[in-house]
Amino acid sequence: MIRNAIQRFMYGRYGSDQLNVFLIVLYLLCYLLSAVTEFLPLYWLSLLLICVTLFRILSRNIPARRRENAKFLQAAGPVIQWFRLRRTIHRDKDHRYFKCPNCGQQLRVPRGKGRITVTCRNCGASFQENS
Repeated sequence: MIRNAIQRFMYGRYGSDQLNVFLIVLYLLCYLLSAVTEFLPLYWLSLLLICVTLFRILSRNIPARRRENAKFLQAAGPVIQWFRLRRTIHRDKDHRYFKCPNCGQQLRVPRGKGRITVTCRNCGASFQENS
């Protein structure tokens, strides 16, 4: 019953996206820092962040919210990709990762093969590396 009421209320509203998740995490950090340091401007910043997040979640202007999220992803995309690559490299014990010196493409080769010639699939450049 309550679930249906929430679904009806949220119908036609934007909901959550990556920018909202980022804003919520930033809100929590600011709020916790303001609670620990008792620095009042951080508290007001945290309130502003949660208000902006709620506004975005409850907004009916879906194209504007999508544009905002696209701009955020364009700005934060390289940082997000860097963290995902680091996590992948850390978890993958069977491969070594190299960056092509010519084009910067990430390349993956099996570990334990000794000195090998790596050929970039993107630009065709070859270079020697220890696997």
